[in-house]
Amino acid sequence: MNYTQNQKIKQIKEETLVVGVDIAKKDHVARAQDFRGIDYDKPLKFENNSLGFKFFLSWMNKVAKENNKTEIIVGMEPTGHYWLNINEFLVNYGIKLVLVNPANVKRSKSLDDNSLTKNDIKDAKVIAQLVKDGRYSEPKMPEGIYAELRAAMTHRERLVKDIIRIKSKVIQWLDKYFPEYSDVFKGWDGKASLAILKEIPLPGQINNLSAEKILNVIKKGASRGVGIKRARHLKEKAKKSVGITEGLTIAHLELNNLIVQYELFISQKETLETRVEELLKKLPEVEYMNSIKGVGLMTIAGFIAEIVDILNYEHPCQIQRLSGLNLIENSSGKHKGKTKISKRGRPRLRSLLYRVTLSMIGSNNEFRKLYDYYTKRPKNPLKSQQARVALVCKLIRILFALGQKQVKYDGEKMLNDIVRNQSRLESLAA
Repeated sequence: MNYTQNQKIKQIKEETLVVGVDIAKKDHVARAQDFRGIDYDKPLKFENNSLGFKFFLSWMNKVAKENNKTEIIVGMEPTGHYWLNINEFLVNYGIKLVLVNPANVKRSKSLDDNSLTKNDIKDAKVIAQLVKDGRYSEPKMPEGIYAELRAAMTHRERLVKDIIRIKSKVIQWLDKYFPEYSDVFKGWDGKASLAILKEIPLPGQINNLSAEKILNVIKKGASRGVGIKRARHLKEKAKKSVGITEGLTIAHLELNNLIVQYELFISQKETLETRVEELLKKLPEVEYMNSIKGVGLMTIAGFIAEIVDILNYEHPCQIQRLSGLNLIENSSGKHKGKTKISKRGRPRLRSLLYRVTLSMIGSNNEFRKLYDYYTKRPKNPLKSQQARVALVCKLIRILFALGQKQVKYDGEKMLNDIVRNQSRLESLAA
């Protein structure tokens, strides 16, 4: 639920026990207080395991009973992944859990003792104080298919990073041992190129073979589209190569290992994407979101994995804020600060939406026209980056509308923005 600040504060009542927890890898620290900030009992240190969690639950119930509290609310920082286990434990026992922003904890450290000293006991108290003041958010943890999608897209992101890392290492290898290779094969990861790199990647090995035998090696990877001319060209480049000629035995072994890893990661990624597509078939909104030209299934999967169920949102601005794309401005008195996006939301969601929007400006006719309009309109034209951010927010509104109303994308409706704005400008000029 999207509570306002007042609604959050009203949830902290006289009968509420407020507990702040400082999360760590092995040992957590908890502090308890009432709705006015008065501390109860001594700080509790408990382990990050089943016994520790049960000890923590027993302690909270004891403190609540001793002080006539009938409700418990637990606050913590979303520290890495360490908070996820205790979150699930508390939810299973019906304990309300909320999250506080780490930046707010850092800023609030000096309020009590005028010192920025950091320790677990102090942090737990600061967290409890922030919860008491209503400065928290309620986590929307994915369940069922949404939990599967989030886990899948997190795994896919790691695989993509691994593939990029391996690609960079292969390029580095070629730069050292066969720098002319890119003159023959523009991309080393094509089927024909991979066949060469697996068997005869070194200039010396190529020089010892005829063009016909080189072609036979190439055809093991690509039987069509590559002829004798390519084999001869490769042989010519190998003869004039300035690549390193020492340590070639281990260099060949290194390249083989890199290619094995590359093909393994590619295979794992393809298998994972097949599973993701199967999961997406179970969500009715996907069909409508996929009707946007330039938005693929993996983009939709990443979007849903981050926001979870789109029906949980009442307005696209909530998703815009979640992604950190809401505008902020620092102004005081006569000083008017620069307006910029907050970048306080989910960075993975923001990055995903920005990347796909860049692609759509080139591939989607309506997005291209709207980008040109934003940057070239006579009144208040936007800079390139501002126009891109505006289009990212536009994409959020479109995805929201398609998912909520379950209708297909209509490019003409999107271009109505240009018509409406131009009509307004004409009316003002008249």
